[in-house]
Amino acid sequence: MSSETKKASAIALLPLIIFVAVFLWSGIQYGSFYEFPAPIAVLVGIIVSFFLFRRNGITQNVDTFIKGCGNHSILMMCLIALLSGAFSVVTKQIGATDTFVEITKNYLSLQYLYAGVFLISSFLSFASGTSVGAVVSLAPIAAGFVGLPNVNVELIAGALLGGAMFGDNLSFISDTTIAATQSQGCEMKDKFRMNGKIALPASLLTFLILIIIGISIHPSGQALSEGEGTIQWLNLLPYITVIILAVAGLNVYVTFIIGTIISGILGFSYGSFEVLGYCKTVYDGFASMNDIFLVFLFTGGLAHMIEKEGGISFLTEKISRFINTKGRAMVGIGALVSLIDAAVANNTVAIVISAPVAKKISEKYGVSPIQTASILDISSCVIQGIIPYGAQVLLLIKLLGTDINYTSMIGQTYYIWLLLLCMILFFVKVSLKKDRVEIA
Repeated sequence: MSSETKKASAIALLPLIIFVAVFLWSGIQYGSFYEFPAPIAVLVGIIVSFFLFRRNGITQNVDTFIKGCGNHSILMMCLIALLSGAFSVVTKQIGATDTFVEITKNYLSLQYLYAGVFLISSFLSFASGTSVGAVVSLAPIAAGFVGLPNVNVELIAGALLGGAMFGDNLSFISDTTIAATQSQGCEMKDKFRMNGKIALPASLLTFLILIIIGISIHPSGQALSEGEGTIQWLNLLPYITVIILAVAGLNVYVTFIIGTIISGILGFSYGSFEVLGYCKTVYDGFASMNDIFLVFLFTGGLAHMIEKEGGISFLTEKISRFINTKGRAMVGIGALVSLIDAAVANNTVAIVISAPVAKKISEKYGVSPIQTASILDISSCVIQGIIPYGAQVLLLIKLLGTDINYTSMIGQTYYIWLLLLCMILFFVKVSLKKDRVEIA
């Protein structure tokens, strides 16, 4: 935390509370969390923060806000959003999405559609180390299933989101893994094993549930149609390229640029567009992400203002007072990073902010660095997968290109809830073990 951070203050959390309240109100009022412009909801919180922190002066508040907007993680998400938008729109323009749908209709049994989406999303996220990357890579493909008969769109979205969070949580190259292990001084392989004890049972149960639901929705187990017409297999090249490059660990920005260029080359060969049309299509992709771009930017600035004014410190102090045993220490660490993640809407940033306090708590109450790192990663993963203004949810709903009931989608993101359950059971197990040792 910055040396400029002021004393802990509950009042500093008010702008965040108002932002979330406006977001929730809009969802209830209009029947969707994404009917009301999300950037405006954040802007309300920003205006409140400027008024609340007016003693700092306009100039200083503006500087603080801009510094938060310029946070490395925030700008990274903004650029990913723009590039993924371009890739999504260009591939759709050349008919790549339609091709994938046709292949699904002709060759894939829909019984295993939902489990398959979860499995592919998990693999891609694990291999690339980014849940956001997995979402933006696969959501345009998943969008092609929207119009298929009897397909549960919210369940597809939930399977994709759950898989993305699962893979990211276990990946060795994920930012969250690096932040959690390095801040606590433990090895990645040890944290992987610890995470696996909690996350793998949740993922296996999720996979089985999705298979069972798929069979119940599509009992025939047959493809939707027999092969009719010619499938343009070459249209899959942009998707395959992006997935291979992501798995290979190539920079996410370069990956999407290459994917967009390959889509453009195919479009030129098909006569779908010329140079000017291609450029306009790319720009349309950028423009399609304007609202998400602004949400990321505004949220980063607001979060930094709240942190500087002592809002995050207030949370840490209150949680620390609750702790007096090892079990409570683990719960407290989980609650701390969860609340901070809800405040900043970025699990990596939440881990970085809470890590120093978490380390002190773990040292005092005998929680191992491996356990602490695992709790930080898993707890922030759960919250990041739930909040409606998180990057993963925002991008997923945007790229699917259809009306999605947020509540229904999150309710059917079975992996997140099973992960939370497994983590609670882990807390209980450790607490009971500790109690038995103390009694002995």
